[in-house]
Amino acid sequence: MPPRSRLSIAKPDIVKLFEEAPNRVFSHTELAQHLSDNREYWRLAQATSTNEFIQFLLKNTKLQFHNFKLPHRPTKRYTWGDVETLEIVQSLRPEGYFTHFTALQLHNLTEQIPKTVYLNFEQRATGGGGSLTQANINRAFANKCRVSKNVTTFHDQRICIVNGQNTGNLGVISRDGLRLTDTERTLIDVVVRPVYAGGAFEVARAFEVVRPTLSVNRLVAYLRRLNYTYPYHQAIGYYLDRTKTYSTTQLDLLRQFDIEFDFYLAHEMKETEYVKEWRLFVPKGF
Repeated sequence: MPPRSRLSIAKPDIVKLFEEAPNRVFSHTELAQHLSDNREYWRLAQATSTNEFIQFLLKNTKLQFHNFKLPHRPTKRYTWGDVETLEIVQSLRPEGYFTHFTALQLHNLTEQIPKTVYLNFEQRATGGGGSLTQANINRAFANKCRVSKNVTTFHDQRICIVNGQNTGNLGVISRDGLRLTDTERTLIDVVVRPVYAGGAFEVARAFEVVRPTLSVNRLVAYLRRLNYTYPYHQAIGYYLDRTKTYSTTQLDLLRQFDIEFDFYLAHEMKETEYVKEWRLFVPKGF
């Protein structure tokens, strides 16, 4: 019996398996495994290849194909019916987690609808530490911020894979099958890379909106563990102070860090104002 005829006969059982599957996103390897595990039960000949199996499903069932043309590692995914974009993107790096503007959105800390999805995939090498000079800081922040080029378009959104420093998944939580940074870690990340969060004004608004639920103690504990070379505590202290809603005790947690250098709220700011208390340059009119 031709392979296609056998697949047609087995179709009800195949559909039942996928309808009852705990997940709805599959790699090519996972579909091949399903075929291997069920070939005998479905009475499919050994000659029925994985490609024949997949093509049959694409033409005759709810299975859909998605191609992520990422420059570093192009990836193909299949979904059983319509699946939310974030669920599909999570499958690209199951050990990764959503961060920056995407995490702000998931925590309801922005009214914007980001056009880019940010998925952080930690590097093996641990960052942090090192020495600084004022000249090096000035030079670095006078230039554009380095951003990931591992980007592709999926439907009407950009997908950006960020290779962040190795933090041991600090502050990463699970929610509805997705991995994302918690509120405190998210705020730190967007301070470090405001370019991934809609800019400094959007970051400032997040610090205002988050006030009722933010744990400044947890944020400071994370900051110490992350051990950044640059004094991002000055920017975080300023954002907290700027809202006029955090207590002196909370602000003092940031003042406990050394403030040895002038710092910058963002890269490549054209016109700036200087905030003496936090030794911080901010956009003019901010």
